[in-house]
Amino acid sequence: MFRRRIQKFAANLTNSSKHPFLWYSTRSSSAVLFQKLKKSERKPLVTSINELKRTARLRAKAKQNVEENSLQPPANGLPVKGLVPIAHEVYAARSELFSCISTVIKRSIVHSCRVCGEVHIGHPPHKIRTCNVAGSAPNKEHTWEIGGIQHVFPTVESFHLYDRIGRAVSHNEQLQVDRIPAVVELCIQAGVDIPEYPTRRRTFPIYNVAGRTVDFEKRFPKKFTLEKGINSYGFWNDKKRVCADTLSINSDDLKETAIKGMELWDKMISGTEKLMKTYGVQTCGYCSEVQVGPKGHRVRNCQAYKHQMRDGQHAWQEATVDDLMPPVYVWHVQDVHSSEPLLNNLKRYYGVLPAVVELFAQAGANVGERYTSFMKKDVVVPELDEINLVV
Repeated sequence: MFRRRIQKFAANLTNSSKHPFLWYSTRSSSAVLFQKLKKSERKPLVTSINELKRTARLRAKAKQNVEENSLQPPANGLPVKGLVPIAHEVYAARSELFSCISTVIKRSIVHSCRVCGEVHIGHPPHKIRTCNVAGSAPNKEHTWEIGGIQHVFPTVESFHLYDRIGRAVSHNEQLQVDRIPAVVELCIQAGVDIPEYPTRRRTFPIYNVAGRTVDFEKRFPKKFTLEKGINSYGFWNDKKRVCADTLSINSDDLKETAIKGMELWDKMISGTEKLMKTYGVQTCGYCSEVQVGPKGHRVRNCQAYKHQMRDGQHAWQEATVDDLMPPVYVWHVQDVHSSEPLLNNLKRYYGVLPAVVELFAQAGANVGERYTSFMKKDVVVPELDEINLVV
């Protein structure tokens, strides 16, 4: 048995020699990815504080000069034409991805902890004692129950803006403005037109004079409706375009569906990253609130650390892809057919993956290089009686 495991370890080293930078030490515990920020800790800034101060000084200095400043898309209200096809791809990939997840999850078992919300994919659920929240058991063991797609792929919502460079949503308007998935709102602002959520498409740019925004275009009435003569898909309309909501996965092959879903996941992640480099997305530094647009809203519903000092307002900062699509990390199960659960004593030998990726990996999909280092493929999980022999 031990000789067979040594041969397996040598084979893994040979396979991983092609990508030596992906080696993952067993001494760096994967449990770090499961740790959440403390209530008093703020999310790390994407842009350094010194760079933010420098930008603020330049903005204040520009307001003193009474001159007209020409803005570039999308700051001038016009969409970036090069990103419109990417926005359509992300929107279509998200719709198809839901179909793939729904198909695969019917043949898999998803467990969710009733106390801390940790997720495990596969049966039996693991016995790693990481339930360390208020109300958990003294031994930190999880209380498992059957989960669903909302645990694997949670949805983060954002206020839908009719005019992305208009004024922010006030506190009194929070019940009058629709909340939609943040990724969908990002695609809408980047060029995707959805009749249920109309948005303003300018034909003339706005200007900035002494720090003030000047819009020479005639405003639409507040009660805006899409008439028959208005093209709801804008100047980039393609006659061959297919509505993403009508797409569905009809294949009965589970592995084929998982491979397709993995491709859609990578396409959605990479496309969202490209959109966020140009279209601003804001998140609260202390809670999970997200607002797609150049600035955050003014709704005072933050209940995080020291919200009384901010009168319930959010501490807005630049968001990342993880804020729009939170990565629900789960323990990676190398042997899907094994009936033995993952043990707490061997947790440093286990890898982790986002829940969506783990779901497709157990169905037979190949995980790309993005997550290879997370899986710990170069690590052979020893038996309990072999732990003392591991260096």
